[in-house]
Amino acid sequence: MTLPAERAYNIARILVEALPYIRRFRGKTMVIKYGGNAMTEQRLKEGFARDLVLMKLVGINPVVVHGGGPQIGQVLSRLGKASEFVQGMRVTDSETMDVVEMVLGGLVNKEIVHLINQQGGAAVGLTGKDGDLIHARKLMLHRDAPELQAPEIIDIGHVGEVESIDASVVNMLVSGDFIPVIAPIGVGRDGASYNINADLVAGKVAEVLTAEKLILLTNTPGLLDAEGQLIKQIDIAQVDALIGSGIISGGMLPKIRCAIEAIQAGVGAAHIIDGRIEHAVLLDLFTDEGVGSLIRRR
Repeated sequence: MTLPAERAYNIARILVEALPYIRRFRGKTMVIKYGGNAMTEQRLKEGFARDLVLMKLVGINPVVVHGGGPQIGQVLSRLGKASEFVQGMRVTDSETMDVVEMVLGGLVNKEIVHLINQQGGAAVGLTGKDGDLIHARKLMLHRDAPELQAPEIIDIGHVGEVESIDASVVNMLVSGDFIPVIAPIGVGRDGASYNINADLVAGKVAEVLTAEKLILLTNTPGLLDAEGQLIKQIDIAQVDALIGSGIISGGMLPKIRCAIEAIQAGVGAAHIIDGRIEHAVLLDLFTDEGVGSLIRRR
């Protein structure tokens, strides 16, 4: 079947526009935090898997770190167990941690691996327990209030933060032309499993791998200014100013902070992009316009 001339021209133009980016990023590692709508809508899930396979085929090394909070909540609900949150963190007792491991390390992780493999890729699923990948420590929350003489320490169970990353197994998979897919579950010195925020894990993985880019998929267009307009490029000093003025707040803060830490540790740049757009990763990497906000060192 012959393509109409206009459509053929548009395809050729897109390929030509992508060429310098493909050349620039060939052999580089991109750590992608996968979450939000991109993980729940079938059209977006399949598109994301195709994006990763194409990246690998042109010589770019994607490493995926995924979330799965809504899926965990759904399984807990079916089991008759209520979800409880403190300061946005899921309270995770031993029984809940078993569900977290089953959902993140099993159901969600294996679905992503399967989708990538269906599109012709070669993905391998991991949790932080595999290859001694993620060393965790218990996360303790603090609450300040006028009536308290000292900050209250809140124990929310098996919720952790990254102590260290041993990326040996990830490097081995990347060098073998596999796409690593990582569930954010770590192991503490006490041998216990800990559920860790996927943004934080992605940032730390990007640091250890000295990735070219850290890409965070969200359910927003990216960073917005005081008028609600998309900020396409910004440096760390400007981000700090927006945080100080309260323009960046709420759920965006953890993403921004992990992005800044990654850049300060040697990651080339961080992108916060709209995962609700089909093929958002490719559009951000390979087009002049992009689809989100680029955070750079200076």
